[in-house]
Amino acid sequence: MNPTRTSLSVNLNKIALLRNSREGNYPSVTAHAEICLAAGADGITVHPRPDQRHIRPGDVYDLAALTASMPVIEFNIEGNPFAPAQGSYPGFMELVRQTRPDQCTLVPDSDDQLTSDHGFDLTQSGDKLRPIIDELHELGCRVSLFMDPDPAQIRLAKGVGADRVELYTGPYALAHKEQSDNLDTLFRSYHEATLAAAEVGLGVNAGHDLNLDNLARFLEIPGILEVSIGHALTVDAIAMGMGEAVNRYRRICHHENR
Repeated sequence: MNPTRTSLSVNLNKIALLRNSREGNYPSVTAHAEICLAAGADGITVHPRPDQRHIRPGDVYDLAALTASMPVIEFNIEGNPFAPAQGSYPGFMELVRQTRPDQCTLVPDSDDQLTSDHGFDLTQSGDKLRPIIDELHELGCRVSLFMDPDPAQIRLAKGVGADRVELYTGPYALAHKEQSDNLDTLFRSYHEATLAAAEVGLGVNAGHDLNLDNLARFLEIPGILEVSIGHALTVDAIAMGMGEAVNRYRRICHHENR
């Protein structure tokens, strides 16, 4: 992989949320995935939750079929590995078993969370995650753990068998938006976390509230392999169209603006 290039994975949850506000399949999640990929996105991310507030199991099956015919495209399913079956939701791990994505990003969220807002504490959940990670590897999935920028925790991620970590960038994005006094300190914490991951042989992804204003600064950190962006990109697409929004983010990720 070119070390100066960060992959862009587009999260389609908000397209599904809009679709779910009416009967039928409009807008189509799969059609928007095709638009994103035609515009140069490197992958597609979905985060199916048991309450099916946005992505539904059918979307996961359809996107798995779409990306299976595109070997250079990464399909990433993220979510809580402990989420059980609920109604027509078969359970997170069962969805993964049926679709075998290229990457599985494990996230410690719960049904009552509006969105993912913290990483794993592996001193509490590491032993439970280890057999799940082993199974995901047997299924052929690369495994990434959603983590705060804490070097000690990131080193534990290697110990439980993860291949990558996804740094939770919400605090960085908020500090950047508010131009907080602690922005530089936060930025350094993400840089140090990335270095800690490299030291133990982990790849680094990142995501949450990254947007056209703050993404370039964040990617000054060397070694970020992939970013997952959904909410901000979807909002931008309302003004400029999905294809153009993807193109803008792709150019930043691929460092074409420099």
